[in-house]
Amino acid sequence: MQTASLAATFLPERKRAEVAEPLVDSAPAGLGLLDDPQEWSAFSRPVEGQADCWESHLVIEGMHCAACALTVEDALLGVPGVASASVSAGSHRARVVWQADAVQPSGWMQAVLKAGYRAVPANDAFANQRRRQETRKALWRWSVAGLCMMQVMMYAWPAYVALPGDLSAEMEQLLRWASWVLTLPVMLFSCGPFFSAAMRDVAQHRISMDLPVALGMGITFVVSTAGTFDPQGIFGKEVYFDSLTMFVFFLLTGRWLELRLRDRTAGALDALMNRLPDSVERQRADGVFERVAVRRLQAGDVVRILPGEAFPADGTVLQGQTLADEALLTGESRPIPRGMGEAVIAGSHNLAASVLVRVDRTGADTRFAQIVALMEQAASSKPQLAQRVDRLAKPFLVGVLLAAAGAAAYWWASDPGHALMVAVAVLVVTCPCALSLATPAAMLAAAGRLARHGVLVRRLGGLEALAQVDMVVFDKTGTLTRDAMVLQSIRTRPGVTDEQALAMAMALAQQSLHPVSRALAAAGQGRGLLAQPSSDVRELAGQGLVGQLVSPVSTGAAYEVRLGSSRFCGVNEPVPQGPHACLSDAQGWLATFEFGEDIRPDALSTVAALQASGIEVQILSGDGERAVARVASQLGIQQARGGCSPQDKLAFLHMAQQNGKHVAVVGDGLNDGPVLAGAHVSFAVGHAVPLARAQADFVVLGERLASVGQSLQLARRTMGVVNQNLWWAVAYNAVCVPLAVVGWLPAWLAGLGMASSSLLVVLNALRLAGGWRHTKVT
Repeated sequence: MQTASLAATFLPERKRAEVAEPLVDSAPAGLGLLDDPQEWSAFSRPVEGQADCWESHLVIEGMHCAACALTVEDALLGVPGVASASVSAGSHRARVVWQADAVQPSGWMQAVLKAGYRAVPANDAFANQRRRQETRKALWRWSVAGLCMMQVMMYAWPAYVALPGDLSAEMEQLLRWASWVLTLPVMLFSCGPFFSAAMRDVAQHRISMDLPVALGMGITFVVSTAGTFDPQGIFGKEVYFDSLTMFVFFLLTGRWLELRLRDRTAGALDALMNRLPDSVERQRADGVFERVAVRRLQAGDVVRILPGEAFPADGTVLQGQTLADEALLTGESRPIPRGMGEAVIAGSHNLAASVLVRVDRTGADTRFAQIVALMEQAASSKPQLAQRVDRLAKPFLVGVLLAAAGAAAYWWASDPGHALMVAVAVLVVTCPCALSLATPAAMLAAAGRLARHGVLVRRLGGLEALAQVDMVVFDKTGTLTRDAMVLQSIRTRPGVTDEQALAMAMALAQQSLHPVSRALAAAGQGRGLLAQPSSDVRELAGQGLVGQLVSPVSTGAAYEVRLGSSRFCGVNEPVPQGPHACLSDAQGWLATFEFGEDIRPDALSTVAALQASGIEVQILSGDGERAVARVASQLGIQQARGGCSPQDKLAFLHMAQQNGKHVAVVGDGLNDGPVLAGAHVSFAVGHAVPLARAQADFVVLGERLASVGQSLQLARRTMGVVNQNLWWAVAYNAVCVPLAVVGWLPAWLAGLGMASSSLLVVLNALRLAGGWRHTKVT
């Protein structure tokens, strides 16, 4: 049945009927339906530059600790044809790269099933439903454990408070039997997941956190049952049903809360990756709308998007006016007006009114798909610090079993019942989960927070590197500046005001799409000017514009005006070295307009905040020295270099790294690939970033350069939280394990300690998931 459910999960609705029946006796055949190459796009994408190589992103269900993640990794890597596999214990996500000519999906999926876990697509439409069902089951188990715990405590209480002679042997035995009966539902129902996971581990000769916990539960129940059935035996001195039900209740409470909190830490990642609707209204040839699955859409289809629905593909509005929420995709927090002829992007939400949209790009060709690919890569990646800790999980658990056995052997001679309960306390109190969650929980919380503000984390390890940065190197064009030019100064002949010259230039510039013309038109509109009436405007490629203007003082009189290069305008006046345009009439030179690059509005504040925190800021650009110096001067950057080739930038980067600098590079991602890849950590900024080939660790989707400084601040806070978590986990185990070994820690308190240790780590990490702090980097 498990295999049938898995196959049905991956397949579209037309094939789910084929695997609806149980396939226990033919698991490979059920999974074999997934080997159809036409179905691979539902959960995989081809690896660029590698023939017959595919990358799949999955959610692994049934994992509880780092040892589980390593088990799934080992199972996947043991399949011939699987090139690499990475499983994150924090996010429960896996990334599998496999060769289609050597293995089919059924091969490595079957390996996951044999290991005792279940793999489902990262964007599976049924994952939320299964998660809700599992949450309801967990609540039922928790409720049963809590109810039975209270009843058992009620029956155990007389034994604690009764004085000698107050409680007869028959009454004490009756209370023990009542406690035993009430403990049965806890063992048979509430503890089911622990025992089933432990049996799986034993059958496959491996170890996870569930094995020592299940051993502790089993030993406690057996010892207490023996004391109930044989009060005069070696275990008849005392029963521990109250301790057993109490620590089961604590463990289930901790596991449920930990699951909910972990979902919250990665909530922004899931919110982004699951924004596409399941179905959409598509217009048929007869004009009637029918609801179809989104995966059936093709370029050229016309769909109707209702208010509150997400746009299923990149497209163009054909009819209607609305507002689109693109916050999670572009970083733009305000709704964007979208009308006829304007583009909409997959994953954004329609807020205001119904619109008809022509589908332009679907599936992997959309910007949304590229963003999801980066998010999935981050969610399944494991920072180096987390990898080192995870590798300690299995040896740690082996040590726990040995310590429990040693403690039991030491105490056995004096009191066998006490000896076994000491072993139980050792088994339960130790918690490698806190160590394993310390790093990924904090980094996932930070990545989710960054995603909500338009910054994609491509590699979680980038947060660790970003926290150590002491130098930031900016590219100029497209990073500190935008593509558009802005009017900086106007010089006119005597008798002509700046406003008159600009109004005359606007009359011609409005007829052209040249960047200089657009800058002039924008400058005039920004000053509230109206262009003079014009006629017969012509554009001469590479030279400028010429046209007839109507004089504002002589009614009906028209005269010719030229706008363009000094040679085209016949100007002999001195001209500036930078970008400029001249305006002339029949009398000769009329005005000169000087332009500069449009510096991003928050560039100055971003640079100032970085410098105030002691971070060295430099500019490396391929543009000319003058232009680079001009931008550096405006932003207060002392060290700037122009005329740099990609090789020059890379050489500078290597020199800085040899001098002990930890360098962050910020570029537009278009021609900075080598230096972005070679830096300790890198940012790609701007809408022009080719996301599918981005080399950066972080991708800033919007236009806010301030996100760089805020990301740096958050990275430092994140590593502070990671260090707090690690110290707490180490200190907890260092204190509690010796207490359990010497017999000073009862089993119920051990269960409370184990649950609280993981909860504290996740709660501490959750502090990172709040809003931006608008303060300088510290």
